[in-house]
Amino acid sequence: MENYSGFYNQKLVLITGGSSGIGRALALKLSEAGAKLALVARRRELLDEVRSRISGPCLAIPADVVDFSQMKKVVAEVENELGVPDILINSAGAAHPGYVEELSLSIFREMMEVNYFGTVNTVKACLAGMIARRSGWIVNISSVAGFIGVFGYTAYGASKYAVRGFSDALRAELKPKGIGVSIVFPPDTDTPQLAYENRLKPPETKALAGNAGLLSPEQVADEILKSVRKGRYLILPGKETKILYLLHHLLGCAIYPTMDLLIRKAQRRLRKGGQ
Repeated sequence: MENYSGFYNQKLVLITGGSSGIGRALALKLSEAGAKLALVARRRELLDEVRSRISGPCLAIPADVVDFSQMKKVVAEVENELGVPDILINSAGAAHPGYVEELSLSIFREMMEVNYFGTVNTVKACLAGMIARRSGWIVNISSVAGFIGVFGYTAYGASKYAVRGFSDALRAELKPKGIGVSIVFPPDTDTPQLAYENRLKPPETKALAGNAGLLSPEQVADEILKSVRKGRYLILPGKETKILYLLHHLLGCAIYPTMDLLIRKAQRRLRKGGQ
């Protein structure tokens, strides 16, 4: 396992979505590395379970990232108890796949509220302290669906593209102020959220996903912590994600007929399977 103790020891890290999935894996790894933690999630019982496994300083605060007033109170409590966070990790997120004609407008709004505005709300709540100190690091978690359009993810993908655009501009603005930014593009990761998505995915999406590797939350967390330590902006967990990102940027518009071909093949397999 990667040894992070030299870099993260005694650093204060605020993690949203810290009770499950990638956020939970990050919390446990950072605790082992000697970091001080502030964990935010909606469900108190899940937060308490993670908190029980952490021996060092840790605040576990139930809150909803969608509510900016709640996030301001969270950050005020963290700053009062432990200080200004050295690192903010925006891991809270939600996904709801489906055919675009079957997804309600409320799903599109929910994806933007949780994934995009939840990220913006937490960043805005933390910025004043970081800017005054002229140091800090912000990690925003997007998705592979945040740089390539994925069949069945019109609502989710749009929100994760928004996180990418926000992070690109944020990086440029905050660098002169001494604050770093990273953006993470995880592939499918073995989390409770993915289990929920798999019940809703269109068959074509499931067929496409079957061609890609599945990472564990711990693998993604390792890649994030290693890359932040090295000061990287772009974080691409897993070999296949790195290859897909490179191909997407090398092929340009040629990526679209490639994706169309994969979808047609998936649909043919599905039709044959149904005969």
